[in-house]
Amino acid sequence: MSSETSEKLSRVRLLQNLSEAAIATLEQRSKWRRFGAGEQILGRDSTSRDVFLVVEGMVEVVNFAASGQEVAFGQVRASGYFGEMSAIDGEHRSANIVAVEDSRVLVVPPGVFVEMMTENPPAAMQVLRRLTHIIRTADDRIMDLSTLKAVQRVYIELLRLAEDDAEGNCRIAAVPIQRDMARRASTTRETVSRVLSQLARDGITERKGRVLIIHDKALLMEMTDALAADDGENLR
Repeated sequence: MSSETSEKLSRVRLLQNLSEAAIATLEQRSKWRRFGAGEQILGRDSTSRDVFLVVEGMVEVVNFAASGQEVAFGQVRASGYFGEMSAIDGEHRSANIVAVEDSRVLVVPPGVFVEMMTENPPAAMQVLRRLTHIIRTADDRIMDLSTLKAVQRVYIELLRLAEDDAEGNCRIAAVPIQRDMARRASTTRETVSRVLSQLARDGITERKGRVLIIHDKALLMEMTDALAADDGENLR
């Protein structure tokens, strides 16, 4: 294993508490794979049980509703990993994994993964924390889909992506394309387009290239709450 490869593997969160010798042994018992942008790595219901460590590039977790609508659950960047649930419970995959960029991954056999978890409690705790995060995220998504309208979900997705910069402005450094926003908010591209256009006309947001500046974050939050209140009144 080259020093560069060793350094990149050591950055993977799952391996951060392992010794260099343990990481080298893991690599010897696993195999390297490369995937081009847009290439499917795993399909839902696949019988594969391997765990994938992302060393270069980025992949996306996606699924399809019964209506055919594509739903994006999240992205896994370099230093992340995926596939641990099937390695643990032996069940089929629960989503599709697609390479967003040219990616290089280390494919770890399920037996090797389970052995690593058993022999390295810090690694096992890292997996538990990640699974807990997945459950909490899923709970939030279920709540959003159950209680919010499509417009509200777009507002909330914008707020989730936004960060305050050093100058005190609120912005999304690289706003996703409308198709990706729609997948994140579980709605249509047309709805996202209408929402973004209206926010811009009202002066709440401003687009500068890939950057989306939110001039009034508090107002956007109030608008989301107002829609929720209206829904509550309609239910009475």
